[in-house]
Amino acid sequence: MNSDSLKYVLRQFVERTLPASRPRELVLPMGTGKVIGLAGVRRSGKTFLFFDTIRRLTEQGVDRRCIVYLNFEDDRLNPIYADELDLVLRCLRELYPETVNQQVFLFLDEVQNVSGWERWVRRIQDTEAVEVYVTGSSSQLLTRDLATALRGRSITLEVFPLSFREVLSFRGIEVIPHSADNESLLRRELEEYLAWGGFPEIVLADATLRPLILEEYASLLFYRDVVERYGVRNEKLMRELLRHAFRNTAGLVNVSKLYRDFRSLGFSVSKNTLFEYLGYLEDAFLVFLVPRQEQSLRKQAHNPRKLHVIDPGLVAAFKANPGRDVGHKLETAVYLEIRRTRKDLFYYTNGSEVDLCDGEGEMFINTCWSLAAAEARRRESRAMALGYDRWPQAQGRLLFHEYAPGIEQEIPEAVPAWRFLTE
Repeated sequence: MNSDSLKYVLRQFVERTLPASRPRELVLPMGTGKVIGLAGVRRSGKTFLFFDTIRRLTEQGVDRRCIVYLNFEDDRLNPIYADELDLVLRCLRELYPETVNQQVFLFLDEVQNVSGWERWVRRIQDTEAVEVYVTGSSSQLLTRDLATALRGRSITLEVFPLSFREVLSFRGIEVIPHSADNESLLRRELEEYLAWGGFPEIVLADATLRPLILEEYASLLFYRDVVERYGVRNEKLMRELLRHAFRNTAGLVNVSKLYRDFRSLGFSVSKNTLFEYLGYLEDAFLVFLVPRQEQSLRKQAHNPRKLHVIDPGLVAAFKANPGRDVGHKLETAVYLEIRRTRKDLFYYTNGSEVDLCDGEGEMFINTCWSLAAAEARRRESRAMALGYDRWPQAQGRLLFHEYAPGIEQEIPEAVPAWRFLTE
């Protein structure tokens, strides 16, 4: 990292006007004395959460010269080595001597690009008057790097694409109780959300540009966050696995079946490689692999996992007709809504299937696109009965999109999905 280039970057940020940002449900804590880590898929809004926090600091009277924002994917900073990170504070104080003995706020974006960054952050956290915020697009930022290096001196938060509530807020749409017109609008907006997802740029983009932006995202995420990051050798296999995942959201993943399917397509692959590649997709926040709820960890490990993708809109980049299987995309949207606040999530099967449950037996949820057909209502009634049989004290819900007259009397736990997603 060249010190002259670094000074240009530092001065440019101090002198620039912050980009406009819209409020999110997640607000970063300040003044905690801990390193704040944000992890999540690329383009989910981590950087704009930084800008929102910087704006709040300046409104509280913090001098912009005491605020450092660095994006470690900036080509002017590359290559970057951990032993050069001390240049950051040194160059800041050379540029702005008045910051000496002042508290400095460091916002480090995509920090996983600097090997060994966590040791430097730990040292300056112990020895300097700094408040540090970092982002990364790898789950290892949460599970390994911060937790191991900082040992209780960090707070880690996950950032997802926009929730359905946030999409409505971005578009200036209110939820009006007991309004038939508003309910119709919310149902249409939910269908739009399932079609295009919740990446902030997509939500605000012109409808004609959305397919192009999603294709760009798919390519960027594949190459930058999977192939390059993990040095994937069999790029063709990884691409096919990623395509399979996004075409089968809310479906079960059986590695033995995947192995047979890929072998039949002519791929030379081992089961270990498939396990490894699925781990890469999970670490990059592209997919979530949900285990079956079992008392025995051995049984849990031997059962297929249910796969959910990070955003229902990305399905359009991998599937020729993304309008199909809307029920699976709705199930994924419900999973993502719950996953924002808790991780102990499972599915359960025993004749019928419970789509989602927690590890404590407190709640379970089934999702169905349409309850208009009698067979669909019978199937979902059996699934709800299975849930209550396994967890008698749990709160069960059946979420649906297309209404069936009298469903509240037939299945009292039935709730429109839009209502659940806006609560």
